[in-house]
Amino acid sequence: MTQQAIDEIFMSRCIQIASNGLGTTYPNPFVGSVIVHNNKIIGEGFTSKYGGPHAEVNAINSVKDKELLKESTLYVTLEPCSHFGKTPPCANLIIEKEIPKVVIGTLDPFAKVNGQGYLRLLKNGIDVRLGVLEKECLALNKRFITFHEKKRPYIILKWAQTEDGYMGRDDVQKWITNQYSKQLVHKWRTEEQAILVGKNTTLIDNPQLNTRLWDGNNPVRIAIDKNLAIPQSFHLYDQTQQTVIFNSIENSEQENLKLVQLDFSTEIVPQILNYLYEANIQSLIIEGGSATIQRFINLNLWDEARILSSDTIWNDGILAPRLKGTRTEKFRFLNDELVIFENRIEEEI
Repeated sequence: MTQQAIDEIFMSRCIQIASNGLGTTYPNPFVGSVIVHNNKIIGEGFTSKYGGPHAEVNAINSVKDKELLKESTLYVTLEPCSHFGKTPPCANLIIEKEIPKVVIGTLDPFAKVNGQGYLRLLKNGIDVRLGVLEKECLALNKRFITFHEKKRPYIILKWAQTEDGYMGRDDVQKWITNQYSKQLVHKWRTEEQAILVGKNTTLIDNPQLNTRLWDGNNPVRIAIDKNLAIPQSFHLYDQTQQTVIFNSIENSEQENLKLVQLDFSTEIVPQILNYLYEANIQSLIIEGGSATIQRFINLNLWDEARILSSDTIWNDGILAPRLKGTRTEKFRFLNDELVIFENRIEEEI
């Protein structure tokens, strides 16, 4: 087996364990690391919750015989950090432990790192290999990378639709998909930092926008309500989780509720995304309604679309959004189908 093939096997393991941190590490990326001695894994780690140790630290700490580190290779999906933040630099620890070889999936786009960790390792005599399974490692941290490169959150569009392409009915709340799809949606909510809906969806559904069907963090609830027409008796105002309501009338703040005034005489989507960027929110899932989702599509401000379809036929109602993109995945949940698209224009749905 070639060294390239060996490196890809161990980097694949890094990617696999990195996913354990999804939804818990914000604003840090979620990273996986393994330590290999004589082609055998002797240590593993992934990024802890924000403020805790990074993946490399957890991997090093998991090695029982620390003397073996001097004869080992450390694999990591993202370039080791080189700056002091909530924790000391991982690059410094690698140097201190005299680990002779490091294999990195991809460089870190964060300005305080971006090549500095890689260079620090090289300057201290460490054999560094960069770019192993780079595409897969970039995809792993698509939220973190999009946030730092595009100066906005990673945007996921999500909706459910009938077999004949309808997603709702005026003034009537009606479920389209089954209980397993609903639970999956709650799992998705635990993985993203914020969730957004429009006024009409809120008035019809009075959504809680929480994760009651899956264990995990609640996202920041965000609503667009130009004239503050949503009654304060609705769930959005219950202050059970952080909530932001964008409107044209006032700025105010309570313990868990912010009213943020926007200029509705111009396009509000860039204003919303700028606010979220300044608030360090790296990912946003948009759950409705159709007009709100279509607004982001028309501005080409989306990265991923997750569309759940059932075998239900309505014949009329509110039409689901339309977009062009590349289908990347397809699954079935009994009578429901999930199709995932990325914003790479190759086909239309």
